[in-house]
Amino acid sequence: MEKQKLIWYWIITVILSFCIFSGGLMQALQVKGVVEGFKPLGYPTYFISIIGVWKVLGIIAILIPKFKLLKEWAYAGIFFAMTGAVISHIAAGDVKVQIIAPFVFAIFTVLSWYLRPADRKIIATN
Repeated sequence: MEKQKLIWYWIITVILSFCIFSGGLMQALQVKGVVEGFKPLGYPTYFISIIGVWKVLGIIAILIPKFKLLKEWAYAGIFFAMTGAVISHIAAGDVKVQIIAPFVFAIFTVLSWYLRPADRKIIATN
């Protein structure tokens, strides 16, 4: 069972990492199509780059070994960014296909966090 859990962890984490990292990179570089996707939300253009850089750094933190506390923060940040994207689109009345991807990525973030191996967890000691 533990081996199966590890396999699912890596499948989900690789998919999540690829999507969030590449999307974050495009945001950080302010790729035209990405900037257009943010327009209905009313956020300033510089905000797109900030979110993108944090996504890239978050995925790096999740993938590198050690730094367990940093991983916890990275998972939380990605979860907040994804749920924030869903809420932002709904609040702006921009409820289209755009909310599906961040909703799925929020779920993948929780699954990756839950399935992570013990060497990537903070273990409480009494």
